[in-house]
Amino acid sequence: MRNQNTLGQLVRAERQRREWTLRQMSERVGIPLSTLAKVEQDKLSLTYDKLQQMASRLGVTMAEFLAQDSAEPGPSAAITARRSLTGTTNTVRVETSNYDYEYLCSDLRDKRMVPILTRMRAHSLEEFGELIRHEGEEFLYVLEGCIEVHSQFYTPLTLQVGQGIYIDSTMGHAYIAKDCDSALVLAICSSEDANLSETLMHLAHQDAVVASD
Repeated sequence: MRNQNTLGQLVRAERQRREWTLRQMSERVGIPLSTLAKVEQDKLSLTYDKLQQMASRLGVTMAEFLAQDSAEPGPSAAITARRSLTGTTNTVRVETSNYDYEYLCSDLRDKRMVPILTRMRAHSLEEFGELIRHEGEEFLYVLEGCIEVHSQFYTPLTLQVGQGIYIDSTMGHAYIAKDCDSALVLAICSSEDANLSETLMHLAHQDAVVASD
């Protein structure tokens, strides 16, 4: 059975495949040598921006880079035995004006479900901005605080700790913190799109860029 690769193992495998020293790879991808060394040793992770930068300078998409050496069994395989334990080395963090995202189990490629810990800070629709929408469906479960759920076709509703909601993600929606400084939720996004995780991170990254302008 093949073990799932950590980010450090993926970086080291890519470097060795190209027959580069650590210094050569550092110069090619624009990431400091000391940082890259810690990443290879799984002592440090990379932000979404840095992962995107690395993939771009290597001449591959992020999905291609993350999927190296992790081809899935063919359709005839009944058991894939995929497994990923959450940790700092396989968590990708993206901060935006409304949310702080932690994309969990990022070492698993082609996921049909994307688990995300989300810290919500916006307190009104005016502060949040336009409703968001993307492919698939999602389930949200409140871990801390209280949230208000806004959606395109339904009246707003309030969710307390221990409550959850399942929605069609293509419907415009927004989640805001209610009667608290911030709220923490676990979101599970699901889609037939094998690149769902990358798509969601790209949308979050765009939100972060807009917020910083």
